Amino acid sequence: MSRYPERLHLVVLPGGAYQRHAPHEGEPVAEWLRGLGYGASVFAYPLSARHPAALVAVQDEVARLRASGLLRVGLVGFSAGGHAAALATVRARPDARVDACILGYPVITTRPELPTRSRRVLIGDHPVEADEHATSADEHVSPDTPPCFIWHTADDEVVPVEHSYRLAIALARAGIRHELHVYPHGAHGLGLAEHHPGTAEWTRTCERWLAALDPREPAPEVPDIAVF
Repeated sequence: MSRYPERLHLVVLPGGAYQRHAPHEGEPVAEWLRGLGYGASVFAYPLSARHPAALVAVQDEVARLRASGLLRVGLVGFSAGGHAAALATVRARPDARVDACILGYPVITTRPELPTRSRRVLIGDHPVEADEHATSADEHVSPDTPPCFIWHTADDEVVPVEHSYRLAIALARAGIRHELHVYPHGAHGLGLAEHHPGTAEWTRTCERWLAALDPREPAPEVPDIAVF
């Protein structure tokens, strides 16, 4: 945890289709964030549990960190963890407000036209429309939604890039500060993507985005990259 309560503390939520927590999307990501000077922790949200178990658990963790004295808390999520992070961001309780959200190849919607394994875990095989709406993060974006950074790969066959497009469109319509970076190639579940040329740029771009959230700190010099 950060020694400085005014500095952003980021809670990392690994992916794994709500059935496991992928190790490479947990502590290695937290270590990267700590290396940038941020507080960071990995949160093991509930697995194989119907909605709203994960949402409530993430909200409770954010509320706990705030009660401990941290003034600024953000969420970082990948795949299913990205869904948990996005949903907790757009459906934040008053005591669990989020200041920033970083999403890697996230599950965003549970609508049937973009099916994922996470959908079945969260709302079952025969959900009602209300369940789909409750678990589709893009449908809950509001003017109070905090800044978001999203990245995805165009040829992701597990969680189609349309998930990220849906969230970005909702953020744009609500006038929310955000960035969406879509890289041409890369399999699902890359994490930090250290060994994937091009896609690995997401961490440097995200570092610049994080620094820009704090007006007291100059953004690092990072070469411009195309944003789609």
